[in-house]
Amino acid sequence: MSSDLTAINKFSCPACGAEAVWNPGKKALICPYCGTESPAEIKADGSLVAEGDLIEALRNLSDEDRGWAAERKTVRCQSCNAISVFDEKRVAQRCDFCGSPALMAVDDIKAPIRPSGLLPFDVAESTVREQIRQWYGSHWFAPNNLKGKAMTDTVHGVYLPYWTFDAQVAAQWEAEAGFYYYVRNSKGESERRVRWEHASGALDHFFDDTLVPASSGVHEKLLHQLEPFPTTTGIKPYDPGYLSGWVVEQYQIDLIGAAQSSRARMDSAVRGMCSSQVPGDTQRNLQVQADYSAQTFKHILLPVWLLVYTYGTKSYQVTVNGSTGKIAGEYPISWIKVALVTLLGLIVLFIIMYFNSK
Repeated sequence: MSSDLTAINKFSCPACGAEAVWNPGKKALICPYCGTESPAEIKADGSLVAEGDLIEALRNLSDEDRGWAAERKTVRCQSCNAISVFDEKRVAQRCDFCGSPALMAVDDIKAPIRPSGLLPFDVAESTVREQIRQWYGSHWFAPNNLKGKAMTDTVHGVYLPYWTFDAQVAAQWEAEAGFYYYVRNSKGESERRVRWEHASGALDHFFDDTLVPASSGVHEKLLHQLEPFPTTTGIKPYDPGYLSGWVVEQYQIDLIGAAQSSRARMDSAVRGMCSSQVPGDTQRNLQVQADYSAQTFKHILLPVWLLVYTYGTKSYQVTVNGSTGKIAGEYPISWIKVALVTLLGLIVLFIIMYFNSK
């Protein structure tokens, strides 16, 4: 796997020698001091992203496939347990995922499986800030003073860990298919009955890039709301140059756990597709026998803009897909507004019942 990956060892500005940072707007390494651009530093041939054989990897994964191919610093947040990885010279003061200052340097964590690809940031921070500003004003049930009390001064760009899985499935299914028919009872009323018939069939399906998030720092519900990511078209081969100046979260769901989660999702999807093939009006006793082949995986990094703000005593997260700009976030609920809406609904219901009774 690692033979197909490129590795950039220098991220310094060619003009002044300062550390260059990857800029998603210009798609280049930019020096924050003198402004020099170095677009040639990033090699991005998407065809080189490597798929790993899942069965082989579960049996034996060599140390050559681990690590970041660059010097990185690792810390664990003692509040949310997220493991953040960033440039060696950076000094972290607060957790990017929950805002806690309780960070502990960790050196004893086994080097992670190296990503085979990543999706670079395409959405600029200025665009994200405007999106979040509009997002705050778009929720009627949020408190009126949310904009003023939420701390919105810090937006972080983070690369989140994901696993993707491919598999070819061939399934055989059997079920009892039910067909409705109607008869008249002794009272002359129509009664619905069901005629059951045996049914069977086959399904062939290819799962391409089934995503399994491996983040513990960003709430899982928000991650699902950010999907889809353009993983089939936009993934670039892993190159540490893309990570220059950015925080990366190290996965805490390993390959085994992610593979089990992926198989459960695939099994559920296969059962649903087989169920949709059963003829008739209803069904029962669906039995599915599925065989999986050509199982491959990738460990990839996906871009997310993250804002953590505090309202009252509780922290909330707002996330933006760094590739598509799709936004998902959490916000407090004004129970006064909820009570007013409920009361209004009861008044309307009472009026309708009053006039219907006349």
